[in-house]
Amino acid sequence: MSDDTRTLSAELRDRTGSRYAKRIRSEGKLPAIVYGHGETPQPVTLDHKEAMTHFSKGEKVFSLELGGKTEHVLLKDLGYDHLGNNIIHADFARVNLDERVDTRAHLHFVGNAVGLKKAGAVLMKPLSELELNCVVTNLPDAIEVDLSDLDVGDAIHAGEIKLPKSTMKLLTDPDAVVAQIVVQAEEEETGEGAEVAADGSEPEVIGGKKDDDAEGDAEKKGD
Repeated sequence: MSDDTRTLSAELRDRTGSRYAKRIRSEGKLPAIVYGHGETPQPVTLDHKEAMTHFSKGEKVFSLELGGKTEHVLLKDLGYDHLGNNIIHADFARVNLDERVDTRAHLHFVGNAVGLKKAGAVLMKPLSELELNCVVTNLPDAIEVDLSDLDVGDAIHAGEIKLPKSTMKLLTDPDAVVAQIVVQAEEEETGEGAEVAADGSEPEVIGGKKDDDAEGDAEKKGD
């Protein structure tokens, strides 16, 4: 992101609770809370449409106008409804633009892996984001990962990904696999487990209880 921050207008709210929050949302507003820097957490409301416009673009750092005062805040978390579709709450932390923070950056996979041309090859992507430490004004919207040279048996690890800024520090385990290509072969049953009778029935287990006996026991228990 650039050093420019977007402005969000907020209003203090003197009441909390699920019923009050529901009423706020019905008025086209978004409940939120601002905390950090040793100050008392402040429940606030935002214009829902304005907030969603910025959130959808991946913006995380804002100049928050509240009660005639402007302060910089970092979007820390978003709360969703029970279906996971709609944002119903936002958490912000007060920050200075020159301080370092821990954050998560989504991975954007590009390129057609050469290994996928082979029969049975499957691309596995165990990680969808990386944990980083960086200056607030350098928060990345996403980190690009080029899969073009990835072949069968190859893997890309977190420590191999080039970060957008040299000052960024990777917090994710550098040995963690981000992407790899494996071949899924059809497993064929072998040995005793694969043996069946000519009519398709399973072989009788020596010493096993027959169905008739099992049904008899069930009837006795039913009595």
